[in-house]
Amino acid sequence: MNETVYIETKYKDTLFRMLFKEKSRLLELYNAINNTNYQNPTELEVVTLENAVYMSMKNDVSCLIDMRIQLYEQQSTVNPNMPLRDLMYVCAQYEKIVIKKDMYSRRLVKLPTPKFVVFYNGIEKQSKRLELHLSDAFEIQEDSPALELHVTQYNINKGFNEELLSKCPTLFQYMQYVNLIREYRKIMPLAKAVSKAVDHCISHGILEDLLLANKAEVIKMTIFEYDEEQHKQTLLEEGYEDGFNDGKLTNLVTLVCRKLKLNQTPSKIASDLVEDPVTIQTICDIASSYAPDYNIEDIIEQARQINNPQN
Repeated sequence: MNETVYIETKYKDTLFRMLFKEKSRLLELYNAINNTNYQNPTELEVVTLENAVYMSMKNDVSCLIDMRIQLYEQQSTVNPNMPLRDLMYVCAQYEKIVIKKDMYSRRLVKLPTPKFVVFYNGIEKQSKRLELHLSDAFEIQEDSPALELHVTQYNINKGFNEELLSKCPTLFQYMQYVNLIREYRKIMPLAKAVSKAVDHCISHGILEDLLLANKAEVIKMTIFEYDEEQHKQTLLEEGYEDGFNDGKLTNLVTLVCRKLKLNQTPSKIASDLVEDPVTIQTICDIASSYAPDYNIEDIIEQARQINNPQN
């Protein structure tokens, strides 16, 4: 049996990447996500390719061949474009696989079965588990789109997906480390908070081996990551100061109208989009006057007037 796992993270160097490029930890994560029980990490081959970690695993116990390709990514900010990003990644991987095969022959070209996962640990409110769909980005919504891609987002903040975290001690300890930094940051500067979190983790057996061997590098890496996270959050907050943020409002109204066309209720839409139910209900009330075609521009304008009555 052949299993393939592909992991991508946004930055060239992140703690998440450092943790899970190590064979035993990557196998632990794979088993937790897939409810498998592979035991031999020496059968994993890990190489770095274009800011990604690629893993292939062979299991000679079975004579059947079962190929899987999986994309894992850690995100500290909400990103509804993950299905599109993963589509690009997996197409690039498939192109490498089939480049020497004849796609014009009568024989079906076999492809590894894909799975796409995001581990979210940002500060914005998100549900325990969220399914993102490529079709949400389509301008024209259809009941059965010709092209679809599903991404499962797991919230790995404290108090969420505890069963998954219990299956992967490394992921659980990673959550503990991140949570410690956020707690310390409330009372001290970032650099001091990171250093204190690292010392606490070492003394309490949290990611101890990795932190002892790479303490200075992990501190530097973490400060960089949190600086980037803070920069993104600042840009987001500055955008919200400008009315409701036209880009945010446009995207939200568009998504709501697409879901209304699929006869979804306001409460279901709010849950799926992880948005304030009152805001979603307001948009739905406005949109009801434009059913069934839903003039997006007019709905946006009415919503903007409600949000900024002085205009």
